[in-house]
Amino acid sequence: MRRLVIAAPHSGSGKTTVTALLCLALRGRGLTVQPYKFGPDYLDPTHLSRAAGRQARNLDTFLLSQTRMKALFQRSAAGADFALIEGVMGLYDGRDPHSDEHSTADLASQLDAPVVLVIDAGGMARTVAALAAGLRDFRPGLRVAGVILNRVGGARHAELCEVALTQVGLPVLGHVSRDAHLELPARHLGLLSAEQAHWDEAAALSAVAHLRLDDLWEAAGVSPSGDEGHVSTPALTFPTSRVRIAYALDEAFHFYYPDALDELRLAGAELVPFSPLRDAGLPPGSSGLLLGGGYPEVHAAGLSANVAMRQSVRAFADAGFPVVAECGGLMYLAEHLETEGETWPMCGVVPYRTRMASSLTLGYRDAQVLQESPLCPAGAGVRGHEFHYSHLTHPPTHPAYQFAGRGGEEVTEGYARGNVLASYLHLHYAADPAMARRLVQRCAEAAR
Repeated sequence: MRRLVIAAPHSGSGKTTVTALLCLALRGRGLTVQPYKFGPDYLDPTHLSRAAGRQARNLDTFLLSQTRMKALFQRSAAGADFALIEGVMGLYDGRDPHSDEHSTADLASQLDAPVVLVIDAGGMARTVAALAAGLRDFRPGLRVAGVILNRVGGARHAELCEVALTQVGLPVLGHVSRDAHLELPARHLGLLSAEQAHWDEAAALSAVAHLRLDDLWEAAGVSPSGDEGHVSTPALTFPTSRVRIAYALDEAFHFYYPDALDELRLAGAELVPFSPLRDAGLPPGSSGLLLGGGYPEVHAAGLSANVAMRQSVRAFADAGFPVVAECGGLMYLAEHLETEGETWPMCGVVPYRTRMASSLTLGYRDAQVLQESPLCPAGAGVRGHEFHYSHLTHPPTHPAYQFAGRGGEEVTEGYARGNVLASYLHLHYAADPAMARRLVQRCAEAAR
């Protein structure tokens, strides 16, 4: 199984578009492509999944230990011919500016994978070579296989860039012309998902003709360690389900890590999707509830209008069944959601109100568990990620977690009481399978 990391100088260079086009092109050659997104992103993977015809996975060197990250990579890549890993932000951007730790370059090193640079060539020609050479040389030992030029103005522009890149010893592995039909629309939390918007198929098929797949194939197989990336790990097989866990899945809620869901299945869960927007109640026989992140603020009117579902969720929580909610799920469990002068009644399971804000809360968190919950015992340490524009309207009661804020101050966050855990913190159950096993066990006990 050959592998390439797709990186760039900065966000907005076109990594997602180019990675998706590569998935489409390789798939068109009859190859099985396993796509990945580096980092905690929930939206970019939907476009890679659509193009590859195979569910994209998240790789994250902060949320996952190196050993665990590699194990999940091996597990999900089973049966694939080619792994394509889309990086995050700029090539060397990690958790802080003092090192490459948790950066795309660091991931490429850990996976022994060559890097292909996606460079937005708009407004440049010879300068492309200086930029690419600087990225290649900044970290000795990083294997930069070549460059894909994005948003190229035409054949002549591509030729000028290639001449310059040849002078610094970097091959051009293809180019993508400037085309509005290939732009992926975005909103406040990132790109629209592939279910809501995607690029024009005809434009995509035209664009892949300029990707040099034979050269990319050769570049992906070069490994100085002699490891050609062979993956012999067998495909996942799930045990007989012990409990039924309902999980919200519609336009309002769809932020889940596929490996985390697999971990729940491995622990014995049958995961049953439902729609808080359209269904009248939770799936029959459920003994646990997951409410992932998403866009409840966009669908606040519809969520609030579905009174039967809100009552069903509250009755389920009141009956003592485990309920775990992250970010958007927390907003749905709250008493009310406030959006631009409107106040929408929500489930009222947790004693909070949430309000949309203009500023983004973003970052990785090393957190301590303050209260026992369906996922963790009190005192445990967890790693998570925050990415939200809403906030609580008053300090939390029965907070779930404590961690250091950006200024070093201690922050308490979330709600954990009895069978209910609700928080802005996104956790990765596959980082510590004990979380999945604990949740399944709690659901089994509640079902008795």
